[in-house]
Amino acid sequence: MNVTTPASARPERRAATLVMACLGVFVAYLPVTTVAVSLPAIQAALNASTAQLSWVQDAFVLPMAAFILTAGVFGDVHGRKKVFQAGLLFAAAGAAVALSAQSVQVLWIGQALAGLGAATLLPTTLALISHAVPDHRERGKFIGVWATALMAALAVGPLIAGVILDHTSWRWIYLLSVPVPLIAMGFAARLLPDSRAPHGRRLDWPGQLTATLAITALVYGVIEGGAGSFTDVKVMVALFTAVAGGVAFVFAERRSDSPMLDLTLFRSPAFTATTLVAMITFLALIGFFFLLSLYFGLVQQLDTLQAAWRLLMVTGAAIVVGQPVGRLMHRVSPRVLITGGLLVISGALFSLTTVDAGTSFASIAWRLALLGLGIGTVVTPMTATAVASVPYQQAGMAAAGNNAFRQVGGALGPAVLGALLTTKALDTLPGHLTDAGVTGAAQRSIVSTADAGGLGAVAHMNLGANTGRALGALGDSFLDGLRLCLVVAGSLTLLAALVCVLLLRPRQASSATATAVAGANSAGAVKAAVVTAGEPTPNR
Repeated sequence: MNVTTPASARPERRAATLVMACLGVFVAYLPVTTVAVSLPAIQAALNASTAQLSWVQDAFVLPMAAFILTAGVFGDVHGRKKVFQAGLLFAAAGAAVALSAQSVQVLWIGQALAGLGAATLLPTTLALISHAVPDHRERGKFIGVWATALMAALAVGPLIAGVILDHTSWRWIYLLSVPVPLIAMGFAARLLPDSRAPHGRRLDWPGQLTATLAITALVYGVIEGGAGSFTDVKVMVALFTAVAGGVAFVFAERRSDSPMLDLTLFRSPAFTATTLVAMITFLALIGFFFLLSLYFGLVQQLDTLQAAWRLLMVTGAAIVVGQPVGRLMHRVSPRVLITGGLLVISGALFSLTTVDAGTSFASIAWRLALLGLGIGTVVTPMTATAVASVPYQQAGMAAAGNNAFRQVGGALGPAVLGALLTTKALDTLPGHLTDAGVTGAAQRSIVSTADAGGLGAVAHMNLGANTGRALGALGDSFLDGLRLCLVVAGSLTLLAALVCVLLLRPRQASSATATAVAGANSAGAVKAAVVTAGEPTPNR
């Protein structure tokens, strides 16, 4: 019997889809690290306060976390190719606005547009791969390449920023992000096949509004609480609003005929496990990278390019291991890969608790490389398992849901760990200043400045003869806070490993779909199970 291969499954179509998906996720993640290492230059050029500067990154993260679910639904309803192109356009527009920004407020707008583009691209690229590669074993290899492109963006970002900041203004870090998305749009129009969910799927506005309210209020409350006090009225109102928005979202999704995030997906232990692991892991890791950049600048006094080479140890190792892990996925259980990777990450984080101001590049390099190996082992199987654990038609929803929780964790990480570091450092700063011989009015001035403007503000004080001793005490206080945060981050990744062991069972490979769609009509459930098992489905 002759079997017709769907257009989306043909080798040339799959190759084009993979190239476009990798380019899309590269564009989405490139601003993350280029901007992170450029913040000191941005602050100096735009006269931004510490609070204003913190919102430069948060303006990018908030739209990612708040709209990533909606982007998946838009792709399911209107076609993933169109939504993919829209994401590229938002990314280019955001970069263009940031490139021309003359004030920090305009820069926020550019970052927000770029964040909206990233929110659109992340779930759409995964859904395009899922549609083009129905066989879940083959799909693992493609997602491995996708994860490599993601890591490549994080790797080259600091290097690009370091070279640019050595020669010209900070704003040119956005230059590459303008033409690349526009060129990709042109290629996507000709090469990328389209796909969408079955008819009957529609937009869920109550779900979108309540999800946006809950996520935005939560991230805002944690960021402002970490910067000031969690007993502040505006912080308490934000956190209460987040809880109320979350409850309203659950009610809205349970009542919706076409929910943005079908809550029955969480009946699948595989989807629940990978979603929780994504959120916990990225809370720990993104928070750690935020602190690591401060350690390189504040304690080791490195410039942007020197810090970039050290960060490359993490992302470079993750890239190296990403492809082999993608090929191993059909031989080794995702439970083993994810748990093993998380244990390696925990070990690397705990090993970093011994670093100090004089730690050499060689001494820290192997620990960062070990961390990268753990990350590379986790990202690919975690993403592939989340997508494979749900019905084929809900691939966009699964990818968006997993990414949404990942971004919420990533948004909370710097705020949570940053608050812990600041609290611990400020508690130990007076003692270190006394040990260094800085006492009396000078000590009180340093402590009050650090309390009001953050630890970095002390570095800009005119302390005269006390400068060297004060900066040494400041570095020791920072290291106290950093060690506490490393213990917390390592413990969080151990918790994620425990979640993986308890919820991600080997037998779920064959039953995840049926569990995820429990309660659906029998014909739809059978069809979803067949498709997820690997039988190609024609374009819709």
